Amino acid sequence: MIALVTALLLAWPIGLVVWANGKVQHVDALSGTPDTTPGTTYLLAGSDARGGDAGIAQDGTEGARTDTIMLLHQPTSGPAALISLPRDTYVDIPGYGPAKLNAAYAYGGPALLVQTVEQLTGMHVDHYVEVGLGGVSQIVDAVGGVELCMDPAVDKVTFPVNDPDSGLQWAEPGCQVVDGTTAVSFARMRKADLEGDIGRARRQQQLIAALAGTVAQPSLLWHPGRQVELIDAGLGALRTDSSTGIVDLGRLALAFRAATGPDGVRGTPPISDPDYRPGGVGSTVLLNPDTTPAFWQALVDGTLDPGSVGGVG
Repeated sequence: MIALVTALLLAWPIGLVVWANGKVQHVDALSGTPDTTPGTTYLLAGSDARGGDAGIAQDGTEGARTDTIMLLHQPTSGPAALISLPRDTYVDIPGYGPAKLNAAYAYGGPALLVQTVEQLTGMHVDHYVEVGLGGVSQIVDAVGGVELCMDPAVDKVTFPVNDPDSGLQWAEPGCQVVDGTTAVSFARMRKADLEGDIGRARRQQQLIAALAGTVAQPSLLWHPGRQVELIDAGLGALRTDSSTGIVDLGRLALAFRAATGPDGVRGTPPISDPDYRPGGVGSTVLLNPDTTPAFWQALVDGTLDPGSVGGVG
């Protein structure tokens, strides 16, 4: 009897992994350049799939865009780091010239976005992971909602928040358990925030931390049905580079937890101007040309101090 129970407990996770691995969708994304960056670097993109993801408010922008772009780096030693790259970051897109960072995805899909980020940071991207924001909504609903907070001491907004572009409505300061649609609106809202992309990056990281904490609850181990529902919801809207499988996604999840925990690093690169207008591309976010190169190197070396980093200054 003991042997039978042990076999069943082992067979279920193994079968779950095999099943989940078969659901991962792949796309050509990596640059193929030599890996000269110690540690492991993930490029994470949240795509609107505009017009396709249910429950996501439309803002009039045509074509595919990436509202969420993050680097997750696990150094060989030192703290894991989750760094948000504002979608309007002013960059040079290979083959296209100066533009906003998220235009790289519109011009050339995941491959050009990876190439642009590698050029911007000097870091080699090992894994690319993209999730439709409608998939995030489904994951939140699959776990029964997540608790998110808006604090006027942190979020530069005026209450009540009623942002028609993202669809976010938030009556008063404080925390509340929200469903998937509200969670995505929370992560996308920027126009009602005086800090724009910077405030949005902070909320996106808060949502990721809330999801990571909820999904990692030990109680899920005793609910196989919920495990299947959760994986099905997530992987159905997920795309990765051709070499990334379910085991790599598991390692990514562990790095997520480390980066969003008390010993992790999270924030943005140093920003010198959140409303830089070079002409021809509208309002962009200009990274600090004096301090950003050292920031990327410290990220790779694992020498950044735990806590919040970057921002305007």
